[in-house]
Parts: sequence; C-alpha cells; structure tokens
Amino acid sequence: MEREKIVAIANDFLINEFEVDGDEISNDAHFKKTLGLDSLDYIDLVVVIESNFGVKLGEADFKNIVTFDDFYSTIENKITEKKA
Repeated sequence: MEREKIVAIANDFLINEFEVDGDEISNDAHFKKTLGLDSLDYIDLVVVIESNFGVKLGEADFKNIVTFDDFYSTIENKITEKKA
C-alpha cells in the first residue's frame, strides 16, 4: 500500500472516528498531544488500524510514535513486515 493511501485512510478515521480536527493533523504535529486519547481510545485505535490495514500495533509501537509522520511510518513498516 502506498504511503499516500495510508495517510489518507489514517487521517479519515482519525477525523471521523476520533473527532480530531483535520487542521491539527500534520506530519510534524505531536501525535499524542493532538489526539488527546485515553487508554480506552488507544484500544479503539488499535482495532481501527487492524480493520483498515490488517496489521496490529502494540504498546511498544506507540511508545516510539511522537509525530503523525512516525504514526504513518509505523503502519507502513508493519504492512511491509507482514508482506515479507
């Protein structure tokens, strides 16, 4: 899956399902501060990611995510790992 498609799909569910203001989403924006998710929201996020991309992100994956660019890269890397 191309990165542009990953970004489009991810931004779509972040805006529509997690009510994030689309204007606040940028590659360099702080992922956790922008989303303001609690622990239950992260569980929902894991489920949404899995249903949209067929990959599962764990707690360790989220520890390394600082920006939205990191978030997209993590999903992209998981998809690539799954194909290998």
